[in-house]
Amino acid sequence: MTPETMMYIDPHIHMTSRTTDDYARMRDAGIVAIIEPSFWLGQPRTQVGSFKDYFSSLLGWERFRASQFGIKHYCTIGLNSKEANNEALAEQVMELLPLFVLKEGVVGVGEIGYDDQTAAEDKYYRLQLDLAKEVSLPVQIHTPHRDKKAGTIKSIEVALEHGLQPHMVIVDHNNEETVKDTLDGGFWAAFTIYPNSKMGNERMVEIVKQYGTERIIVNSSADWGVSDPLSVPKTALLMLERGISKEDVRLVCYQNALDAFGQSGQMKESDWLKQVTIDQRDKFSDNSILRGGQAPVVGEIVSTNLLEDNIVQ
Repeated sequence: MTPETMMYIDPHIHMTSRTTDDYARMRDAGIVAIIEPSFWLGQPRTQVGSFKDYFSSLLGWERFRASQFGIKHYCTIGLNSKEANNEALAEQVMELLPLFVLKEGVVGVGEIGYDDQTAAEDKYYRLQLDLAKEVSLPVQIHTPHRDKKAGTIKSIEVALEHGLQPHMVIVDHNNEETVKDTLDGGFWAAFTIYPNSKMGNERMVEIVKQYGTERIIVNSSADWGVSDPLSVPKTALLMLERGISKEDVRLVCYQNALDAFGQSGQMKESDWLKQVTIDQRDKFSDNSILRGGQAPVVGEIVSTNLLEDNIVQ
């Protein structure tokens, strides 16, 4: 396998907040599949209908939009930790979740966990762990931005308390102070490569050099903030330049994500290994990704090329 033919999975990216140009650039860079966790949209939702429509869009419009650029789209469904603090609304969202978590393309319950580590967050985190266990889906944990180490350890301990097997739990947003606890517990350790916060890709190279590749996953978590939807391929290229083997890069930027979320039974490599063709004349709910005067791409096999610039964050 050469750099030009490497494929990538971004297992945590919020494409609802991104543009069609991002999809085109991602596919050009070699991203063949993505997972979009349900998350906080930046402004608190006030009605349960907003959650219902949002979950539906992840399963419908966003999956269609990705397909128009030759990318396979999956999602995780859950009540995010920040909005769990509105308990009246959270109770209604909890009634919705069983209607969505077993739908086609849902590869886990997530992203769930702690934000300010309040009693309400703890309550709804536990309830969603029970739901994930009941439906045999992986769990995607959001570890808090503040007091991260304590929040990560608590997330892990509560998951074990509820009887989840570590191999079914992806602990996200790790850093140098949490990675050992996550890996020692047998959990998947995901790392977000996010400009100016979380992890930079220089640091990610050192993590892989120190801890190896077992159960380590790289993602972008690109969203409505300052973020980069090409973080995964950029980090992969930097790893190659710093002497990490192609096979190890493949593991942390592709295979481990597939192994972790593939446990859902909803995500298979064969989903994207077949010849990729697109038809941008297609519509979803009578809506096209194109605007007036734009020529549709029809029948083209979308190429994959590794990025070679702007790799250091």
